[in-house]
Amino acid sequence: MGAKSLSHTRWDCSYHIIFIPKYRRKIFFKKIRKDVGEVLRSLCEYKNVELVKESISADHVHMYVKIPPKISVSQFMGYLKGKSALMVFDRFPELRRYGNGRHLWAKGYYVSTVGLNKDVIREYIQQQEEADMIEDRIDRDKK
Repeated sequence: MGAKSLSHTRWDCSYHIIFIPKYRRKIFFKKIRKDVGEVLRSLCEYKNVELVKESISADHVHMYVKIPPKISVSQFMGYLKGKSALMVFDRFPELRRYGNGRHLWAKGYYVSTVGLNKDVIREYIQQQEEADMIEDRIDRDKK
């Protein structure tokens, strides 16, 4: 099973996210594209979000990420877009002329969940049933 785990939780929360620069300007070329990719990767690492795949086009960004369940998608996107704008403007001050110098990204984004297949769900349920049976035997033997 490809799930990750927290202290008492197994999870596989995968999302496909698309977002665009303000006014859909075509600004991500050559060095800027590479640096924006580095910024997005570093911000994902800070939040323990696994960036499975990314694609930065001239006028939009695609990301396939695995976000821990303790962080909502909207929290993560607010953090990602806010911090990345500041970091990109620090590296490329000439971009401030786009969007009144304060905004790099448009307000919204598109998100879609990437689902589990039925075999993974069956396997997880089977593992849980087996673990429950073992636990019941241990409890019964203690009495």
